[in-house]
Amino acid sequence: MSVRARLFALCFLFAVPLAAFTHEQTLLEYADQCVREIGEIPPFNCNDGTDIPITIDGKPPGPNESPKRCDKPSLLSPRAEAKGQCIPFSKILNLSRGNTQISAYCRRDVLRPDKDPHYDGVVVVMHHSGNGKTCWFEAKAPPPPPKSQADVPASSGIVATRVPPPNERKPPAGRTSAVEFWATPAVVASGNPTCLKCHDAGPFIFSPYIGQVWDKVPTDPWGKYSSIGQAFSSYRLMTMSTPGNTCIGCHRIGSEQSCTAFLGLSVGKLNAPGNDQLANTYPLNHWMPTDNAMSKEQWDKANVASVEALLACCSDPAHKDPNCTFTPMPSSSNDRSLH
Repeated sequence: MSVRARLFALCFLFAVPLAAFTHEQTLLEYADQCVREIGEIPPFNCNDGTDIPITIDGKPPGPNESPKRCDKPSLLSPRAEAKGQCIPFSKILNLSRGNTQISAYCRRDVLRPDKDPHYDGVVVVMHHSGNGKTCWFEAKAPPPPPKSQADVPASSGIVATRVPPPNERKPPAGRTSAVEFWATPAVVASGNPTCLKCHDAGPFIFSPYIGQVWDKVPTDPWGKYSSIGQAFSSYRLMTMSTPGNTCIGCHRIGSEQSCTAFLGLSVGKLNAPGNDQLANTYPLNHWMPTDNAMSKEQWDKANVASVEALLACCSDPAHKDPNCTFTPMPSSSNDRSLH
């Protein structure tokens, strides 16, 4: 090959966008990485989970009632109304063993009997409490019901009596495969808001809704925390604090959705979508600290200054306020492995 030909080939190589050489990680590739670095997710039945209670003024809804507002709505959508915020019989499962922490959430968006096999969403958070590595899995959106059943939405949804392990190549006969059930990591990472923007302080989030079954949720509030996989590699989470702040005694405070939603929601400055009147009054609208037994006057005296200080940091994206300390999330490595 002549020198001119070699130079032309070299120029062509550098002219091709880098993305052309980037292989998008498949579900199975991502799941294999998660198994290697965190652990196995076993198959599970959503109906084996613990019901997340729904109450209206302290009482459960009637057997055929589909409430849109309740005392402790789901905050899967923390800033806007969402379908199913107060629908009964969503379930939580703790599949953890050893350092491998696995929380599975099986969501109902329409009213069905407690043990109906159909759900409208399945989400799994897997985290290693030693190395801090975390993976995110979400079921594919269920297909819409056939037109002939449009008036019976409960017949649609995801059959979740055997949720396959995300790395499973060959399911038992007659069962759904992993690639049929789970969305790809690229799809999960493209959600709005993304998993990491909501889970900006750690892998597991407390809210009044999930706090009702908090004993069924693994926790690691101060441990290392980083998301592995190609689709999540661009995220660099930061935590924030101010001197003597009372809000950071039990857990970290993130600077993403903690700023735009959860901080305000947890201290009565914002009303959660789906809140009923009781949920918007003290003490239910002040759910931090989680064991709050103070009067409103006591709460204000202990915490208002700390809340205002953190909100000031949220309004300082350039990090110029000397009272605000922004710290990179502690992780197993500053360079997230893509494998």
